[in-house]
Amino acid sequence: MFDDFMTPETLTTFIGLVAATSLIVQFTKPLIKKWLPDVFVRIYVFVIALLLTFIFDNGDFTIQSIALKVVNAMLITTSAMGGYEALSNPLSQNK
Repeated sequence: MFDDFMTPETLTTFIGLVAATSLIVQFTKPLIKKWLPDVFVRIYVFVIALLLTFIFDNGDFTIQSIALKVVNAMLITTSAMGGYEALSNPLSQNK
């Protein structure tokens, strides 16, 4: 279990990035949904995940590392969105 709140070291892990992405998106999603349709929320989640991945990564900016950061941001996005869906709708009931 964690002994601290979020730290830069936590945000260099997959779980830390998923948690941070989920928290940021859930606190700011009402602002996005006020002006844009629901489809843009997925893009918004990806942008947040990509930004956090670039900010808290090792600073390597080769073509390979940038491609890997994009793929990792996709994984973080799907995990963050899936985690929220599992918590908000545990029985998978459509509304």
